[in-house]
Amino acid sequence: MKVGSTLSGNIVDLRASKIFKGTVSIKDSRIVKIEKKEVDNDNYILPGLIDSHIHIESSMLVPSEFARLAVVHGTVATVSDPHEIANVLGIDGIKYMIANGNKVPFKFFFGASACVPATPFETAGARFNENEMLELLGMEEIKYLSEMMNFPGVINRDSWEMRKIEIAKSFNKPVDGHAPGVKGEDARKYAEAGITTDHECFTMDEAIDKIKYGMKIQVREGSAAKNFDALIDLMHDHSDEVLFCSDDKHPDDLVNGHINLLVKRAIKLGFDPMKVLKSAILNPIDHYNLDVGTLQVNDPADMIVVDNLSDFNILETYIDGNLVAKNGTTFIEPVSKDKPNNFNAEPINVSQLKVEPKGESVRVIEALDGQLITNIIQEKCKVEDNNLVSDEENDILKIVVLNRYSKAEPAIGFIKNFNIKNGAIASSVAHDSHNIVAVGSSDKYITEAMNLVIKEKGGISLVEGNKKKVIPLPVAGLMSADDGYKIAENYSIMDKEVHKMGSKLRAPYMTLSFMALLVIPDLKLSDKGLFDGKKFNFTTLFM
Repeated sequence: MKVGSTLSGNIVDLRASKIFKGTVSIKDSRIVKIEKKEVDNDNYILPGLIDSHIHIESSMLVPSEFARLAVVHGTVATVSDPHEIANVLGIDGIKYMIANGNKVPFKFFFGASACVPATPFETAGARFNENEMLELLGMEEIKYLSEMMNFPGVINRDSWEMRKIEIAKSFNKPVDGHAPGVKGEDARKYAEAGITTDHECFTMDEAIDKIKYGMKIQVREGSAAKNFDALIDLMHDHSDEVLFCSDDKHPDDLVNGHINLLVKRAIKLGFDPMKVLKSAILNPIDHYNLDVGTLQVNDPADMIVVDNLSDFNILETYIDGNLVAKNGTTFIEPVSKDKPNNFNAEPINVSQLKVEPKGESVRVIEALDGQLITNIIQEKCKVEDNNLVSDEENDILKIVVLNRYSKAEPAIGFIKNFNIKNGAIASSVAHDSHNIVAVGSSDKYITEAMNLVIKEKGGISLVEGNKKKVIPLPVAGLMSADDGYKIAENYSIMDKEVHKMGSKLRAPYMTLSFMALLVIPDLKLSDKGLFDGKKFNFTTLFM
């Protein structure tokens, strides 16, 4: 669209909860007139969609490439927590995300990452103190304080956690939450500390408790964590408190769809399209005070055109009056990208993965498909040459986490439900500190997979027999600067290979990336050892 252009069709006015035929006139990137009139076009014009909570880094794409893929699905803006790159590169990482995002016509709204490092029980690449929080929250580009993952600290009024919230309030910026499973009195204490949202709910009871205490619920449907089915009934009585988000979206999934898929599913279930669209558009705009158009006169011309409000096929996407996507084709051009990194791990050898038996049974991480939470189970491990090894037959596989920031010995545990046979996978995308994590059917394969990642100074890898593959992620060991569609294609190929190796997980790499996420219970593995997420402290391998 060019200056002075108009769009005609069924205009969806979410503010007034009305739909009428007419035209929208745009000049100098803004809407200058909306006129009711009879027109021949039966398409629907409405404001663009917003992901209310996402880590762009988890797409393995830098912001400019993420935007190229997202606009095809009607997304015009994201509320983005740069927590991943902040834990690797500190404030410079957040500034990189802002600068790269500013190179393309897309509206990225970044937050000040609240947990750098996420916990003191892992090695990260940066540490934020009060000066960093003051600098970040004082920036105009920073719209909110990102998820407060140390929810026990908030509930118990830890002085540093409360100081971060106080700083955010002093700049009149909202505070995001992260409190899986928190209900009742603890939910009240968490909300009353100043937390305004939560994207970690996985039951209706939990969500309603948090709504009762004033929080908004971000219904999440990402590549690993999928809570839409469990929470979508909130739309019946609490649509004003519902926002949609993906949290973490791998590149192949982003090619297939984004927030548009949640809108379509909710409408197909029979929910009022007006309520659904408000949750996907108005609620995040109003909550975070975003400079995104809502299809009103004088608003930025951020709009999408769809065929109807049932099939909800995205025909066109406009940002500031610019046509950025049409009929599945992105018009955002690739831009030049820097490749900052912080990666100092050295190759490992097989002998470093040896675990001498010191008891009959061990604590095992039970990974749950479609969830970030895990269970703790007790299992007997296979022993060979005085070494606990992966047991393919019973699916008790060795999992390893290695410090990527300085030379160190690997931490070792065991995990169930990956079902990998005759190989291993590894990744430097390992929330939250992004050390190297790997799982596999033998010490040899695990070592080879990890060394592939180390050689590239970041990436995801696969070893199956003599076959070796890797996707380099040279930007902070988290993202590629290459064409997003090509990265998505390569990732899809590797994902299928892991499934051929036996994995039944929907997103094995994404699931692997969360096995070092200590702030999500029950049992995880950091570079410093096995961690009990409920007791919030280290635990022993042997029981």
